[in-house]
Amino acid sequence: MEDAAELQRLFALETDDHHLVLDLKDVTLVDPDAVKLLARWEAEGIKLQYCPAYIREWIKRERFRSTGRTDENSN
Repeated sequence: MEDAAELQRLFALETDDHHLVLDLKDVTLVDPDAVKLLARWEAEGIKLQYCPAYIREWIKRERFRSTGRTDENSN
């Protein structure tokens, strides 16, 4: 969680005119708290690049659990 807090601090330093991208190609293991953070960051506009399929599915389930909505029916 310490690394996540540092990432959050760095994200907060960026200005709104930047499009942040988080490269997840080397990520092989995440815990539930990390998935919640990834889902929140993505909802805030941070692009998750090279997100492994199992993490993408977990984020989708987390979004549905927390909001009752998926990307497909959020319009």
